[in-house]
Amino acid sequence: MRNTNIHMAKIDRIWYRFIGRISFSFFSVKTMIDSLFVLNATGKIIIEKHWRGLINRQVVDYFNDQFSKQSSPEDLLPIIPTPKYQLVHVYRSGLTFLSPVSNEVDALLVLEFLHRIVDILAEYFGELAELSIRDNFDIVYQLLEEMMDYGYPLTTEPNALKEMIVPPNIINKVISQVAGVTSVVQHVPNGSTISSIPWRKAGVKYTNNEIYFDVVEEIDAIVDRNGAIVSSEIHGLIQANCRLSGMPDLTLNFVNPRVLDDYSFHPCVRYNKFENERVLSFVPPDGHFKLMTYRVNLPHHQSLPLYVKPQIYIGNGGGKFDISINIRNTEGKPIENVILVFPLGKSVSSVNATCSLGSYIFDPVTKVI
Repeated sequence: MRNTNIHMAKIDRIWYRFIGRISFSFFSVKTMIDSLFVLNATGKIIIEKHWRGLINRQVVDYFNDQFSKQSSPEDLLPIIPTPKYQLVHVYRSGLTFLSPVSNEVDALLVLEFLHRIVDILAEYFGELAELSIRDNFDIVYQLLEEMMDYGYPLTTEPNALKEMIVPPNIINKVISQVAGVTSVVQHVPNGSTISSIPWRKAGVKYTNNEIYFDVVEEIDAIVDRNGAIVSSEIHGLIQANCRLSGMPDLTLNFVNPRVLDDYSFHPCVRYNKFENERVLSFVPPDGHFKLMTYRVNLPHHQSLPLYVKPQIYIGNGGGKFDISINIRNTEGKPIENVILVFPLGKSVSSVNATCSLGSYIFDPVTKVI
């Protein structure tokens, strides 16, 4: 019986590794990641994982030295070259995910994999924070072990990972502490639970079949001193929440798909069909996922929903500013949570402002209103 159990565990692992290789098959052979360091806000290592041999922690000291020279974390370049390594990193929610790779590795693919790790951890723990990672050390290391094999990306889809590693909850934590039971699934999947699609598990059933789409768009515009638009573009994101049974095959049509530029899709989207017919055809994952991102260039005559006109006067020892914000064209849609960010010079010591509507906060460290 002991030999049988060991043999079944090996079959279970091989099956999931096969699924993972399908889901991330676009990575090239040279995409090898040696190590991963997760740093907190002070630069201290809270997670350290090595796949292809140990890397000296001096690379972290060098990274922290470069990090300390920047006024904000966003100012640091995502790829820092060194004589031996490229320090590829992602900063999210006060945490830095740092991966030193050799100069022969495509750093952009490493960046994509780091973002995938961040998204998986956020989905497992509900939020990405140092405390949630410290409370779930075992699950974090189990996920890293399954997501990469000897430096090569492996299982990266949330649904496939959840079949192997159960997401944490209070009951699982109590059982794990009392009985010493691991969160790794011990059973061998049978034919009814094996899915031919890596991003969607088989046998999904819901009483009410429904799917929701949220379109989130941000307008990035340059406006001259008279309020005229110099250039503007929209950065869009379509998020979905799928609660459909079985293996649904969906089609999503756009009113004018020709305006979309720089679009990227979830692996579930059939890219060739979109290129030929300009429709989204896909079998969606179960639960929340990001369907696509895109960019739209707006014409110069397109009016923005808000009208901003600044007037700035600079004199000896100080200055004055008057910023007017008005609603221009919203097509009947309400505008909420309007925030104006006004960066000032480093020599500014204090600000005295009056708002006709709302309030203001001046940060003396970043010199931003």
